[in-house]
Amino acid sequence: MILAQLPRFHLSIFVAKSPLSLSSPRFNFLNHRSKPPGSLARTLFSLAPKSNIATVEPIPLPVSDSSDLEEAPVEIPLDKLFIPPETDISGDDPSRLTARILKGSNIVLSKYARDAQVAQSDYVKSSVRTEDCPADGLPEFALVGRSNVGKSSLLNSLVRRKRLALTSKKPGKTQCINHFRINDNWYLVDLPGYGYASAPHELKQDWNKFTKDYFLNRSTLVSVFLLVDASIPPKQIDLDYASWLGQNQVPMTMVFTKCDKRKKKKNGGKRPEENIKEFQDLIQGFFETTPPWIMTSSVTNQGRDEILLHMAQLRNYWLKH
Repeated sequence: MILAQLPRFHLSIFVAKSPLSLSSPRFNFLNHRSKPPGSLARTLFSLAPKSNIATVEPIPLPVSDSSDLEEAPVEIPLDKLFIPPETDISGDDPSRLTARILKGSNIVLSKYARDAQVAQSDYVKSSVRTEDCPADGLPEFALVGRSNVGKSSLLNSLVRRKRLALTSKKPGKTQCINHFRINDNWYLVDLPGYGYASAPHELKQDWNKFTKDYFLNRSTLVSVFLLVDASIPPKQIDLDYASWLGQNQVPMTMVFTKCDKRKKKKNGGKRPEENIKEFQDLIQGFFETTPPWIMTSSVTNQGRDEILLHMAQLRNYWLKH
């Protein structure tokens, strides 16, 4: 059976296999329409119908349009796909299913993948407490990652504006919960980066506290997009952060950044695909299955449209239910 992976369900695949040191109390999910706690989550992260596709071989997926790259396509087994709710793949042969998977990801497109383009984007406010965030009930997606992972650059790429979120050569500049309203009907949220060694201890403690409080208590949060640098081997701090999100049943998509950086093998470097596979192999020790993931580059804009389509199908389903 293929497991769909969707927000905040007590049987979600985001639940860690074993207790973690970063654990915090479980939270009540209350959405903007005052449904019973967890009701939307149970629908979003439910089990998908069993697939009738008879194939043993992984599905090969193209990862780039660049003609100068000599990599084999990423291959994804059926049980590693992310299947959105109300999405049936049982009648698809492998070639048709491949066409439904977002390029450079493990995410299947659903009927909710519409109205994905960004026509307008505006900075709204910065908050240091969850209760000070916008209270208009609009759905939102939070971007978080290690300092200098390219978070602000990705946000600017998504909205096609160079300076909506200010980028800095000095990591750790984002210190608030920053809300950007998109098309007047949803939010992108830029959260403080973690793991910046030069930040004062007291400041890092404050960031961790209000960021985690936001994850656990923000009722309009549809999903967290965890950014991970694919140009380097996996870092323990990223694995720990992903594990904390999983244990606390916070919906998560992994966004692998800097996929345009390809280090020469003769110098001991690994291709982004190799680092991504290693990260996913390590994640298997914490999660029942691999979370949804997308390969990106703010330099080439790889993954920009795929992220927006993924956000659109999650957002539209969330709004409907």
